[in-house]
Amino acid sequence: MKSINLFRISCLLWALFMGTHLNAQHFFSADGQQIIDSNGDPILLKGTNLGNWLVPEGYMFKTNKVNAPAGIYQLFAQMTGPEFTDDFFATHMDNYVTEQDIAYLKSTGVNHLRLPFHYKMLTNEDYLGVDYHGFHYFDQLIAWAKKYNLPVILDMHCAPGGQTGDNIDDSYGYPYLFTSPKAQHTFLKVWEKIADKYKDEPMVLGYCLINEPIAHYFEEDREMLNAALEPLYKKAVAAIRKIDKNHLIFLSGAQWNGNFDIFTEPFDDLLVYEFHKYWFEVSQAEIQTYLDFRDKHNVPIYVGETGENTDEWCQEFRELLEQQQVNWCYWPYKKMDNTKGFMNFEVPEDYQLIIDYSESDRSTFEKIRENRPDQEKVKQALRDFLDQCLYNNCFENTGYVKALGLESIHQ
Repeated sequence: MKSINLFRISCLLWALFMGTHLNAQHFFSADGQQIIDSNGDPILLKGTNLGNWLVPEGYMFKTNKVNAPAGIYQLFAQMTGPEFTDDFFATHMDNYVTEQDIAYLKSTGVNHLRLPFHYKMLTNEDYLGVDYHGFHYFDQLIAWAKKYNLPVILDMHCAPGGQTGDNIDDSYGYPYLFTSPKAQHTFLKVWEKIADKYKDEPMVLGYCLINEPIAHYFEEDREMLNAALEPLYKKAVAAIRKIDKNHLIFLSGAQWNGNFDIFTEPFDDLLVYEFHKYWFEVSQAEIQTYLDFRDKHNVPIYVGETGENTDEWCQEFRELLEQQQVNWCYWPYKKMDNTKGFMNFEVPEDYQLIIDYSESDRSTFEKIRENRPDQEKVKQALRDFLDQCLYNNCFENTGYVKALGLESIHQ
């Protein structure tokens, strides 16, 4: 009887071990400086950002002086009215990234995607005039990701209170996240909600807690703001780990993801340290500080954003990253009238009216009325934008795709 009980206990322990082992291999993980895929094999991440989809950006709409989601909504509403603007953004969400885009990206050979999102999509706060609240677009993308085996990093591009202090975070010109207990409470609650939703979802590669925290402008407050960043990360990781012990968590450096001096010792086994790097002369010296950090702490590093440059530059930097075994994700996937991304589409007729109005004086209601362009022409230009951004009406920047060492549809 005793031997039977021991046999049963042994079988139970073996089953628990195997279950734990299989579950661990089910998710992306980290082993020293390497990221490990869901099959348990080392992988070098190569991907692109789905920018301008869930977080509209002014420079992608060519409204450079009106460049955050709230401002873009206001600009369009001034020209066309709130009802048309609501309908525009509802269709934009459906058209800008579709299953065809994901199938195409898989065909190029990228092995992951980074999804910028606005925290307001997961609260009851107004966002772009329409009820986007909930996980509908996240779930839609993840369903496509499952179909094409293209894992997704969830990137909080706009955090409560604002993490950057510039248009990037759709806030009020200062990184109030780091000085507002209320904003931090909301920040933690949103990540708890995400963790609870996706704790068992292996197609979610990981969570990028904050995009590009603490711009470089705030010299007088920089020391104070920087000192608050890692403690907030620790709170967020602890909150997530109470719910989700499986997923990688990506930590961004300060000053546009560039400053790793704010980090101390790694405090979790599944951390990836993320930097962004734009507009410099390619050399190993430009990324040596991140390589040194990786080697010192034996952790993976990841370029979450780079690119926005010539094909030659993109290839040169990509080759350096791969030579140094640095995971990468170029920005962006798609943009109007732009060769610095995978996909391009035409500027609609009369779209210049929108650009000109965005640059005009709108400081008073009198100026808004005086400078408002022809409403019907603007509406048609925005309808054309929605049509032309569809995958079937886009065209590939073949040189860019080849520069990233990927497969072009024209090869």
